[in-house]
Amino acid sequence: MSKFGYLGNFLVLCILVGIVGSSHGQLQLNFYAKSCPQAEKIIQDYVQKQIPHAPSLAAALLRLHFHDCFVRGCDGSVLLNFTLSTKNQTEKVAVPNQTLRGFPFIDGVKKAVEAECPGVVSCADIVALVARDSVVVTGGPYWKVPTGRRDGRISNASEALANIPPPTSNFSSLQTSFASKGLDLKELVLLSGAHTIGVSHCPSFSSRLYNFTGVWGKKDPSLDSEYASNLKMKKCKSINDNTTIVEMDPGSSSKFDLSYFQLVLKRKGLFQSDAALTTSATTKSFINQLVQGSLKQFYAEFGVAMEKMGKIEVKTGSAGEIRKHCAAVNS
Repeated sequence: MSKFGYLGNFLVLCILVGIVGSSHGQLQLNFYAKSCPQAEKIIQDYVQKQIPHAPSLAAALLRLHFHDCFVRGCDGSVLLNFTLSTKNQTEKVAVPNQTLRGFPFIDGVKKAVEAECPGVVSCADIVALVARDSVVVTGGPYWKVPTGRRDGRISNASEALANIPPPTSNFSSLQTSFASKGLDLKELVLLSGAHTIGVSHCPSFSSRLYNFTGVWGKKDPSLDSEYASNLKMKKCKSINDNTTIVEMDPGSSSKFDLSYFQLVLKRKGLFQSDAALTTSATTKSFINQLVQGSLKQFYAEFGVAMEKMGKIEVKTGSAGEIRKHCAAVNS
């Protein structure tokens, strides 16, 4: 069944998108203006002090925000550790999350905020604000972050595996995954643009080099041959390499720019999911528009997409809780 296939599935998806689209909750800018007026400045100051010493963390913290929002909404559930009381493996141990970084950084921010206003600022809001502020510090775009999220109390590894789109995704699965979160095809392209910074590990794409579609020795035909050969000779020299890191946007992985999209059009996107964006006339057209446009315009549109992503299925009001420690639910 290609793309959405039968009409029944399409109608179900439309209903689901409608539900998700109406579940953004009551977030607002400067939510803590009265309850903790210094909260956002404390977070910003912490980021501005620490990120210059570890700029690669900006991409990691941005990814952390994405992985949080795609499972149970943006509720900080990705931060929870497994304990005997939880009775299940948490999102942290799921395959998509085993290479996540930045948890100690979030804990450090939480500690600083708690010192000012105990029990007021949620870990979910901290993740959202830190993602934005760390990208800005490294010269990337700014976007609005309405706050008021509350923290979830449930975290399941199986849900992370089911909801986070893997780097091996084809266009159909990407479309379905993003639509289920209320995100359209343009937002799929824009949010994929986050791959302009940061690195990945060989297992995320090595099948494209060594055994595409499970056939040993077969290379992904959608991957530029010269680029593939370079990856095999200089980076992922074995399909069993689990430690080597590779830039997602070679030569420009520390700059939030349009280079990623340019590489995707040249068949040099690192992941199968990157290449998938060119298999749809609609998403390929969006990419061409971005490449032909200005960096300022990309920043503006990326920011709007990030603001929308940050509202996915949030918990507000009396839902959830404000955790004392981000890695554990309140006792």
